Amino acid sequence: MTVASKKIPAPDRVEIRRALLSVSDKSGLVDLARSLHEAGVELVSTGGTRKAIADAGVPVVDVTTVTGFPEIMDGRVKTLHPSIHGGLLAVRDDPEHRQAMADNGIDPFDLVVINLYPFEEVVAARSDYPTTIENIDIGGPAMVRAAAKNHAYVTVVTDPADYDEVLAMLAANDGASTLDMRKAFAARAFQRTASYDAMISAFMVRALDLPATGRHHAVGGTLSLSMRYGENPHQAAGLYLTGEVRPGAATAQLLQGKALSYNNVNDTDAAFELVSEFDPATPSVAIIKHANPCGVATGSSLAKAYRKALECDQTSAFGGIVALNGTLDAEAARHIVRIFTEVIIAPDVTEEAAAMVAAKKNLRLLVTGGLADPREKGMLVKSVAGGFLAQERDNSVIDDLDLRCVTKRKPTEAELDDLKFAFRVAKHVKSNAIVYARDGATVGIGAGQMSRIDSARIAGRKAEDAAQALGLGEPRTQGCVVASDAFFPFADGLLSAVEAGATAVIQPGGSMRDEEVIAAADEHGLAMIFTGVRHFRH
Repeated sequence: MTVASKKIPAPDRVEIRRALLSVSDKSGLVDLARSLHEAGVELVSTGGTRKAIADAGVPVVDVTTVTGFPEIMDGRVKTLHPSIHGGLLAVRDDPEHRQAMADNGIDPFDLVVINLYPFEEVVAARSDYPTTIENIDIGGPAMVRAAAKNHAYVTVVTDPADYDEVLAMLAANDGASTLDMRKAFAARAFQRTASYDAMISAFMVRALDLPATGRHHAVGGTLSLSMRYGENPHQAAGLYLTGEVRPGAATAQLLQGKALSYNNVNDTDAAFELVSEFDPATPSVAIIKHANPCGVATGSSLAKAYRKALECDQTSAFGGIVALNGTLDAEAARHIVRIFTEVIIAPDVTEEAAAMVAAKKNLRLLVTGGLADPREKGMLVKSVAGGFLAQERDNSVIDDLDLRCVTKRKPTEAELDDLKFAFRVAKHVKSNAIVYARDGATVGIGAGQMSRIDSARIAGRKAEDAAQALGLGEPRTQGCVVASDAFFPFADGLLSAVEAGATAVIQPGGSMRDEEVIAAADEHGLAMIFTGVRHFRH
């Protein structure tokens, strides 16, 4: 008969008489131990935790005294013992459990304070494989899960941030825990162990280059930032770190400005992933609005690249995100702060540039310490009702593709440079995506439309609006190139690009009507490149 079938009710209050402490993070430990001792709680502890408590003059019992067995195998085996787990799992109101405890000299634990080996920090330090594996905690999660399962009697704490809450609970209840609090702490404990195991799994998949979509897939993270709300004010949200070592919005250092919002992080991530596609030797800037680029450019300096990117769509750039692939300097900062900008993200920043940005107290400045590797493998997860979709990151890079000219006319060297540039950008534009580019800058972008021809027309209209804003006689799409994230299903989308002034095209190819599209390109004297790779981005 199981405990559940015996229908033994959980007590509301459990007096805290005995506690087991075993922590990797020693912050707040001594104060907690002293407070528990002063409240009459017997303390049992392990290794370095026991030493820290004892060195502070607080009485503590070594776990080996309880188990009657020494720590062995470099501390790998110390708490995996019936005297420990019996004290954690015993149902004290079950006569059979009480008898088993009496027969085996097992005393119960009322409070368990454990935090795990710092696996995430070891991964972040890019430690070698054996060192990382050695930092997988075994005894800690086993005790946490045992205590959390038996929360009818045991309070389990896994984070130093909760120590004050535990002490406040004991003070308010004459040294006892309440069932509601034990349930809450148990839920947090299972969240912690689930996240911990998910991070280990993700590390091993990456390190061993295993298939990304195995039979089981776990997603875990540690809360990095609680947000006021999500995409909209009625939605709760938070930023979680998965342990992946990748420069970007989630892991960047916020040097100044307001706290990042959900939309800020989403858009900034899109901006930095895009700008990381470009060689750091080529100054490049991307301006993002609602996760889509509204201007991208390269230049001889970041300032010049920014000005070229801004000219693509000055209206949309207002209140946007600016990402740079090099150190933000004073010249670039001077131009960026002239209009309202939500976030600037760059690998680094000069002191002079930081001072300029600081004059805009709400402008967020993020420093990543490096660029993201566009070729690096990784997983992307999207929730759906009843589950989630998981896929590998799109790590296809234009420089690695086998480009094939399919038209009579081949692109000029200048056109080819712009075609490669435009296809880099198209990879980061929501599908259906059309990107017009000239001289290393976008001159019109059409994003996220239901048909490709609509994206081509919108990109052309954007170019016309930009020309009017800049006081130009004609749109800068005259003599440009065009990139499409996927094939043209019909020639009409291509003809729309011709009307806009495009002279060369880059697209994946693969349509049933490729020959029709190629014929239309030849008829209008276009050069067209097939990449063989598409970049849908939904």
